[in-house]
Amino acid sequence: MEELESYQPLNLFEYKQLATKCLSQMALDYYASGAWDEVTLRDNRAAFERFKLRPRVLVDVSKRNVVTQVLGQPLQIPLLIAPMAFQCLANPQGEIATATAAASAGVGMVLSTLSTKSIEEVATVCHNTNSHAPQWFQLYIHKDRGLTRALVERAYSAGYKALCITVDAPVLGRRERDKRNQFALPSGMQLANLTNLSGLNIPHKEAESGLFIYFAQQLNPAVTWHDLEWLQSLCPLPLVVKGILRGDDAARAVECGVKAIIVSNHGGRQLDGAIASLDALAEVVNAVGDRAEVLLDGGIRRGTDILKALALGAKAVLVGRPVLWGLAVAGEAGVAHIIEILRDELDVAMALAGCASLEKIDSSLLFCHNQRFV
Repeated sequence: MEELESYQPLNLFEYKQLATKCLSQMALDYYASGAWDEVTLRDNRAAFERFKLRPRVLVDVSKRNVVTQVLGQPLQIPLLIAPMAFQCLANPQGEIATATAAASAGVGMVLSTLSTKSIEEVATVCHNTNSHAPQWFQLYIHKDRGLTRALVERAYSAGYKALCITVDAPVLGRRERDKRNQFALPSGMQLANLTNLSGLNIPHKEAESGLFIYFAQQLNPAVTWHDLEWLQSLCPLPLVVKGILRGDDAARAVECGVKAIIVSNHGGRQLDGAIASLDALAEVVNAVGDRAEVLLDGGIRRGTDILKALALGAKAVLVGRPVLWGLAVAGEAGVAHIIEILRDELDVAMALAGCASLEKIDSSLLFCHNQRFV
């Protein structure tokens, strides 16, 4: 379903429904699943529903501005595409289509280590579109330090603007849908960033997820705070850490030189029962203060969700699964439409909340559990 002419979905939820018809069962389960009982996966959405809005009235909102910067890098809307592996499962153009839509819309994109298009292929998108929207590279730290170093050096040479370290995956969370499906990449699809370097790929094994085996064999569960210094020595890119849910961890990250923190529970795919990302946000923002920028990942489905995250102190948000739904339904056009929907919904939500600019969004807009955030 590469065209949106016959029926154009109205929202991200409708894209999800359409995507179920476009994806194989293995791909659908891989994208949609969470760990174990998927409690945290569900709670990422429920958290947004727990927070209510207290709109201001009689405010001039005839002109609204949603442009911002993260790490000094321009965004036309406070949005980045979250790092997501294996996007060619959704569409043959995979990460290229996603990057093209993101660059054209002026939003950021974080490329996964486990992408099915290479670091260099995706980097050419920004060059070809003359876009100033940032591309960041997400890094999984492998046991092979030479391999990890090579990935960082390639990202820097290709023009990526930040190095995003995933810190919540020393081992892979147990995703039972993947185990049931014996998840592996289809024939002809490879880990584009790793195959040429080391011949690595997702193994096939009966009654097990190939991705789980890959993590156990290749990723380094012994990584600690001390490794951040080594990573920073490899290139001058600002360091971003993704996967923090505690204020004390956030404060320590800043002490280690981290420039931005992504509050995230990996989309509910790692530790089931972990706190919802939105519920962790205020603590992290308070711990960091103005020493680093804080972003939120997990559960964003509406423009009002973005508004709530910004009200709790996030500088921007990352969106994951809905981008894959758009990619599966209509390729680049679907991703572009997902971004357009979120931008339009945020614009309307700001107007109705009495906020003409992002700077006017603050915690006084929120109400939760009989408490006002002021």
